[in-house]
Amino acid sequence: MSEARRIHEIRQSKATMEGAGVKLKRAFGEDNPKLDPFLLLDDFGSDNPDDYIAGFPFHPHRGIETITYVLEGEVQHKDSLGNEGIINSGDVQWMTAGSGIIHEEMPKKSEGFLRGFQLWANLPASNKMMAPRYRDVKKEDIPEVEINGSKVKIICGELNGTKGPVQDIVTDPEYLDITLNPKSEFIHSIKKGHNAFAYVIQGEGYFDEEKELSLGKENLIIYENGDKVKISTDKKEVRFLLVSGKPINEPVAWYGPIVMNTKDEIRVAFKEYREGNFIKYK
Repeated sequence: MSEARRIHEIRQSKATMEGAGVKLKRAFGEDNPKLDPFLLLDDFGSDNPDDYIAGFPFHPHRGIETITYVLEGEVQHKDSLGNEGIINSGDVQWMTAGSGIIHEEMPKKSEGFLRGFQLWANLPASNKMMAPRYRDVKKEDIPEVEINGSKVKIICGELNGTKGPVQDIVTDPEYLDITLNPKSEFIHSIKKGHNAFAYVIQGEGYFDEEKELSLGKENLIIYENGDKVKISTDKKEVRFLLVSGKPINEPVAWYGPIVMNTKDEIRVAFKEYREGNFIKYK
């Protein structure tokens, strides 16, 4: 019998600063068994360029994947693999750091609003030192399906036979951007044993069957185990991210932009970075 997931925890994202002085909201940033394989979710956005223009100058990553989803605005990307380009409104950058990559993400000053998200996904020990890779996913390549009044953008995963453009990821993730109209309901199957969370972008909705609490902007909903989630609305629409993945269940050693399994591996990574032999693949 199918079992709807209950809410394990509700959080409000918190203001913080990252990079060279970018003001953002952090939904989570920790090694948490209920969020594994995901480590961090940052919500960046402002209509004031002073809040973001300093950006994220060149810095290293190892042992993780970083997923940048730009809702509005432009972010310029460069990396040690030779990739360079602009992440525009609606685009996604899915970067697998693996054995090591050095990159920068620099928001471009423009009229209007900059808004987006960066998600970190851990890699298992067997893939920590894999060759890095970069996927530049354009807005027009992200399918959008409509189900009972719900609009769902499928970045990664599958919905009613439609697959997202990002595939062959080791932690079997699903990444959906969902908009529900007022008086709507969305029921979605998630593999039992996978961890799942939702993050509210705008509007209000109920994120479990009981409908005890309407949750709004910048709320993080961490789910218990189960087969499906049930999300509904009353008088307002709601837009949210729904993310799930297969937990790794391994020790996490994490310092800054490097995530490995032991402290010794962290020390080796930073030693290699200082000595100039961090990059294994170009």
